[in-house]
Amino acid sequence: MSTEKLYTGSCLCGGIHYEIHGEIGEIVECHCQRCRKANGTAFATNALIQRADFKIVKGENLLKKFDSTPTTQRCFCSECGSPIISIKPELPDHYRLRIGTLDTAIESKPTMHIFAAYKAEWDTICDGMPQYDERP
Repeated sequence: MSTEKLYTGSCLCGGIHYEIHGEIGEIVECHCQRCRKANGTAFATNALIQRADFKIVKGENLLKKFDSTPTTQRCFCSECGSPIISIKPELPDHYRLRIGTLDTAIESKPTMHIFAAYKAEWDTICDGMPQYDERP
């Protein structure tokens, strides 16, 4: 486990607390329908993190896992519903972190929109970041 950085995060009710002992990867805004439904918003803001760097320090028993597709397992708080991470078998050494659950301030900003072809019809992307119809 690397110790370059330490980030902390939690769910809405405070039942789950986690730490990341390492870097947070590129931040991406995903507009696919599954991310929209899982988050109840126009998009999900995610970043790859090293699986070995992620540790739940409180409330691991509250983390519920849901197989939303054969390739994605979504993990969230069973009390408040806050999405925490998602797991993809094709990325066995990584998790996709839901950036909105971080309690530590970060300097990084989102870099792109993916699955923009599937964005909510009521949403307008106007931030100037690159937009990709699918995953680049």
